Amino acid sequence: MDPSELRYLEDEDSSTMKTIKGATMGLVAGTIWGTVVATWYDVPRVERSVALPGLLRTLKLMGNHGLTFAAIGGVYIGVEQLMQNYRMKRDFVNGAVGGFAAGASVLGYKGRSIKTAISAGAALAFTSSVLDAGGQTTRIDTGKEYYPYTTQKRSSVSN
Repeated sequence: MDPSELRYLEDEDSSTMKTIKGATMGLVAGTIWGTVVATWYDVPRVERSVALPGLLRTLKLMGNHGLTFAAIGGVYIGVEQLMQNYRMKRDFVNGAVGGFAAGASVLGYKGRSIKTAISAGAALAFTSSVLDAGGQTTRIDTGKEYYPYTTQKRSSVSN
């Protein structure tokens, strides 16, 4: 494959694959965050030969946070991709709608109130819009190709 085509390999992923990747990254991030939160909570004291209650509580927190983050990531990317395919545009509106849908559905369901759903959806939509409209990205395409080796041929010295 030509090196100039490798740059656009990300765009060849299907919407389903992007959604799965978003949910997987959410699961990993949420599990790590659940581990951190479990260290902050008052885990039951481990007695002499009974370590199971503390371990079970830690695993429940890890799983709870992991599944929540996975659902948010999956819904966000899925709705964003649906909007992009429907509108045939790639702009901040897609992310805003995806953020609102993820916040309102997942966090609204966990909070069990309409007020929580609207405020969480608005917060995620606003955050996504600011990041997308501000051009905050980890990859900037300058059009230059960087190789770990030189692409120019050496001049041969012949006598």
